[in-house]
Amino acid sequence: THTPRAVGLAAELLEAFEPAIKSITLIPSDNGAFEVTVNSKLVYSKLENGRHAEAGEVKALLQKMIREG
Repeated sequence: THTPRAVGLAAELLEAFEPAIKSITLIPSDNGAFEVTVNSKLVYSKLENGRHAEAGEVKALLQKMIREG
């Protein structure tokens, strides 16, 4: 199960970007999806990239997204 990984990532993102995040939703899936959406914007997609995100990758992508508005 990927639940601990997903929960850990959500906690990491909230700790780093709580003022900028309006919502994080974790949705269990059996189809291999690992989609990270923050404030209704797709940050990372395992289905699109064909792999799990590397350590710190989603955080860096979200930081860039926030910086660029």
